[in-house]
This record gives sequence, C-alpha cells and structure tokens, in this order.
Amino acid sequence: MMMTTREEMIEEQLKGRGIKNDNVLKAMKEVDRAHFVPDDVKAHAYDDSPLPIGEKQTISQPYIVAYMAERLKLTHEDTVLEIGTGCGYNAAVLSRLCRHVYSVEYIDRLVDFARENFSQTDIGNVSIKQGDGYKGWPEKAPFDAIILTAAPGYIPKPLKDQLKIGGRLLAPVGKSSQRLILLEKTGEDEFREENLLPVMFVPMKGESEK
Repeated sequence: MMMTTREEMIEEQLKGRGIKNDNVLKAMKEVDRAHFVPDDVKAHAYDDSPLPIGEKQTISQPYIVAYMAERLKLTHEDTVLEIGTGCGYNAAVLSRLCRHVYSVEYIDRLVDFARENFSQTDIGNVSIKQGDGYKGWPEKAPFDAIILTAAPGYIPKPLKDQLKIGGRLLAPVGKSSQRLILLEKTGEDEFREENLLPVMFVPMKGESEK
C-alpha cells in the first residue's frame, strides 16, 4: 500500500473537497501532521482519516481540521479558545491563522504529549492548560472565536459567555448522532445558529458528561 504524501493530502483531501482559503491551505501545508501523531501511526500521518493518539482520543481527519478552520474565518488579530488540545495539531494549525490560541485539555497525559509536540516546532503563540473545557478559560476571555474538538450534548453556557459579540463558536454537538454547529454571537445572549454537517468526534469529558 502506497503512503499518502503531504502534497497529496493538500491537493486531494483539501483542495479536492472545496477548501479554498489560501491561509488555511498554507497553514495545513506548514504544520506537519507527522509531528503530532504517535510513532506507531506516523506512516499514516497524511491519511484521510482520524488516527488514535492514546487515552481513547484521536487526531481529526485533515479535511475536518481545514474545514473547521475555514469556517471560523480567522484574522491574524483574533484570539481563539480551543476546547480539547489532544495532540496539539488543531491548535498548531489555528496558530498560523490568529494572534494566539488558548487551549484546554482534560487529560494530563495529552497535555504533556501536546507540549512535547510543540517543542518540535517553531510555534510560540499557543498556551495550554489542563482543565475542564466546560468552564473555558475565563481569565483570558473574551475570545474572537471558540472551537471544540470533542462533542458535548449541548454547547456549555460558560463558553457562550466567553465569546465576544460578533464572535464565532464552532462545535460538534450530540451523543449518538452529532452535527457540526456554528454559532455567531449577535447580542449579549443572542446567537445565530447554522447547522453545517454530520460529524463523529470523541465525547467531551468533565462537566458536560453529567
């Protein structure tokens, strides 16, 4: 079986499926997915699929990472909150598109894994902490954009509260069946909701499990 190359990943999985944003494509090209996956799956780093990263967690399919980044419409002045650091790959891609990424990870070992992965790169505008993503990162709020890489049954109110008016929140929502939901904050407690596509993410841990 021939291994997929990074160039094939960009051309076939991203451009071939309609990813058009030049900044997103550049970020996906610059951030090497192979630096963020465990050694035993490095041969599959550019495959068109999620991959296991330990602790029953996964790194998302490249297309989904690019699609979510494109839908957030980030600028280089934006501050982003990510819920679910995992191996750090999604945060690394976002870091190329915004001013700073604040990322919260529930699982201690994955916090360490992500930090190890960042040490192999020149990315300096990502901050990671261990904690329950349900609560967000209130000390760094408000955020221009919030992205969840694990699925809650509903979007936690603390995250909505930490979003700036005019900001965008992107999350997989649901348990047995999930949809990718995009919220735009139009007022203090008002949101415009867009239902994007069916997805399958690992469940969000912590408070949202109750």
